[in-house]
Amino acid sequence: MKIALIHDWLNQIGGAEDVLENLTTMYPGAPLYTSMYWREKMPAHWKNWDIRTSFLDQLPFIYKKQQVYFPLYPTAFERFDFREFDVVLSNKSGFCHGVITGAETLHICYCLTPTRYVWRYQQYAEQENLGRTTRAVLNPFLTLMRIWDRSAADRVDHFIAISEEIRQRIAKIYQRDSVIIHPPVETTRFEPSNTTEDYYLFVGRLVPYRRLDILIEAFNRMGKPLYIAGSGRDRERLEALANSNVKFLGFVPDNELPDLFARAKAFMFPGEEDFGIAPIQAMAAGRPVIAYNGGGATETVIAGTGVLFDEQTPRCIIEAVEGFDPSSVSPAFIRAHAERFDTSVFRQKMLDFVEMKHNEHQKKRNQIQQAIQPPQPSSGVSMGTETSGL
Repeated sequence: MKIALIHDWLNQIGGAEDVLENLTTMYPGAPLYTSMYWREKMPAHWKNWDIRTSFLDQLPFIYKKQQVYFPLYPTAFERFDFREFDVVLSNKSGFCHGVITGAETLHICYCLTPTRYVWRYQQYAEQENLGRTTRAVLNPFLTLMRIWDRSAADRVDHFIAISEEIRQRIAKIYQRDSVIIHPPVETTRFEPSNTTEDYYLFVGRLVPYRRLDILIEAFNRMGKPLYIAGSGRDRERLEALANSNVKFLGFVPDNELPDLFARAKAFMFPGEEDFGIAPIQAMAAGRPVIAYNGGGATETVIAGTGVLFDEQTPRCIIEAVEGFDPSSVSPAFIRAHAERFDTSVFRQKMLDFVEMKHNEHQKKRNQIQQAIQPPQPSSGVSMGTETSGL
């Protein structure tokens, strides 16, 4: 089975890239096709991968201003040639599912989400604080992008969704069925601690849609210690909102994160995510999660692992925090629940699914070829008939 991997872009690090790291480990040597690759800023070991970029990689400011070129991404992915491959596996949140493959090549799409800024544009624009000029420039392209995106989904042979939330979006927007394989979480990095300290924790990029503004307001009112680990363009605004009980830790090295998770009273998750890896990391460290009742958290935060609040307001966060006793849960139970989402589980499910669908595809192709080939009469029957005719 000759396989190619496809990824939207390589100019940032996030959950999509965690998935990609696992796919490159599962299929070593498989070439990776992408729109562009910021070599100097991405992890050094990526330079060992066989990365094949589109013409977009040569355009000015593409690495920092990728949104400017959104209308060109469909063309960029459609130009790739996959005739030499048995399977292409796309890791999609943007446009990479739009590659064109022949009947001989199976296309499996691991769908992180139907393209957010195409199908949930109003929410995206509000969450990202897009200005009037940017909205005016993008608006004329949206209808065309939706038409293309919907058509591109028909080129995919099989969809895999990262959560029930995404499975439902795929069904509504693309009118396609999908199976669920949750994203990989490296739970072995984390373990419960014998002691906890008096602070609540958030870990992640500081961007508007994470709704850290309401989290900060809630903790301002309660006066409880809140640690916020991470960086992002929203940090300056958020720091201006915070009282002294809210501490911004900035970037925390990977080797320090497990201890930071394990010693927290509880992990706070006020935004709506398609899945949410950080809550699973907290649970792997044995800590409960207090999360908004939406998106992936509705599947991962179950009874005995934390509590969900129904509205993204400071009042609801305060009620959830003050009404939940972190000492009432079992760290061992929480840890065991997190292991259901471990990297090893993801890899095995993905390998099994790709192999199964590849075998089915090959079997179907063989049946079609046999059906269209003319029957070949045996030499004995043929000679007998011809002799009789003479």
